[in-house]
Amino acid sequence: MLLTVLGCRAGMPADGQPSSGYLVRTPGARVLLDCGPGTATALGAHLPPWGLDAVVISHFHSDHCYDLLPIGKSLLTRLVEVPGGPAADAETFRPVPLYVPGGARELFRRWSALFPVTTMPLLDKAFEVAFDVREYRPGDRFTVGDCTAELRELRHVQPNCGIRLTSAGGSLAYTGDTGPTPVLAELAAGADVLLAEATLTRSDVTAHGHLSGADAGRAAARAGVGRLVLTHFASVEPDWLSGLAGAASREFAGPVTLAEPGMTLAVRDPGRSE
Repeated sequence: MLLTVLGCRAGMPADGQPSSGYLVRTPGARVLLDCGPGTATALGAHLPPWGLDAVVISHFHSDHCYDLLPIGKSLLTRLVEVPGGPAADAETFRPVPLYVPGGARELFRRWSALFPVTTMPLLDKAFEVAFDVREYRPGDRFTVGDCTAELRELRHVQPNCGIRLTSAGGSLAYTGDTGPTPVLAELAAGADVLLAEATLTRSDVTAHGHLSGADAGRAAARAGVGRLVLTHFASVEPDWLSGLAGAASREFAGPVTLAEPGMTLAVRDPGRSE
């Protein structure tokens, strides 16, 4: 199992870095976890969108789902033939399964209507044709190729599910956005990698729900994970990031990695016992 960071900024893209988006690849599956603004372009450096086996969205904040529409329209271009362009490829086209929180279909209908292409109406059907939309509930499990996905509700102002992917090649738990909650350690228990948001330098005591570096480190320690990867940064200033990693390392004795766009790492450490 390989994890590639497409974007790791909290909120909107900044400093040339996209918002949250992570590509997970195994021998039998290619799964996109979240796709904030900028990640549709970043994805193309690694995989065309029609190479995806599934997209899983943790929650409907724009920095985690904004590029769904560009990815969907990119998928639809294979069905549209324009003068001088490539031939349509309807025979090999298949919709990409899109796992999203409940209530998504009405949101998608309104979203697509904002940007009509009146001369090519098919391009307005990203969420009807390009994606196979599958609404999930907390606690659901499903299979993508050789991966099993598990969803657990975490603590955020917008309903958010943490996502765990498990295959023969490793296990990855991803927070989406969350404040401190014991459910995170349950989701990540024994995982090879915990990919954890670390938006803040101090614990969030509000109802919004974000983690600090120390919060992420404590969750990693409680879960007994092999590696902690911090992401969803409010800043990319070196001192700020160094402080975040240091706070996590004081709570978690294992390796702590700061996410960077374009970074790819093997989820399972060959020296770690299963």
